[in-house]
Amino acid sequence: MTSVALAIHLLTAVVWVGGMFFAIMVLRLAAGELDPPVRAPLWSRVFQKFFPWVWMAVILLPLTGYWMIFSIWGGLSNMPLHAHLMHGIGWIMIAIYLHLYFAPYKRFRAAVELQDFPTAGANLNQIRILVTVNLLIGLGNAVIGSTGRYW
Repeated sequence: MTSVALAIHLLTAVVWVGGMFFAIMVLRLAAGELDPPVRAPLWSRVFQKFFPWVWMAVILLPLTGYWMIFSIWGGLSNMPLHAHLMHGIGWIMIAIYLHLYFAPYKRFRAAVELQDFPTAGANLNQIRILVTVNLLIGLGNAVIGSTGRYW
C-alpha cells in the first residue's frame, strides 16, 4: 500500500508543480502580449480550471505524505532529514497557496467580474509572484524528494 501512496503523492506533486511551471514559463509569457480586457478573463478561466487540481494536491499530498511517514518510519520522530525537509516545505507551499487563493485570487475574481482591469492586473501580479515562489520551492522539494535518500 505504500507504493500506492507514493504513486499518488508523486503524481499529485507533478500535476501541481508542472501546472505552475506551465503557467509561469509559458502561459504568462504568451498572455502578456494580450490587452488587459482579454488577458484578465483568460487568466480567470485558467485559474477556474487549474485551482481544483491544486485543491486536490493540497488534500492528497499531506494525506499520502503522512500515510508514508507512519507506514515507512513509524512517525515523525524517525524520519530522515530529507523527509523532514519535504514535510516542512510542503506545508509552506500549502500556506502560500491558501493565501493566494483567499486573498489576491479572490480580489482578482471580483475585479474581473466588474471589468476593473487595473485592479485585476495588480492582483494578477501578486498571484504571479506567489506562484513563482511556490514553483521554485516546489522544484526544490522535488529535488529533495528524489535525491534525499542518497544523501
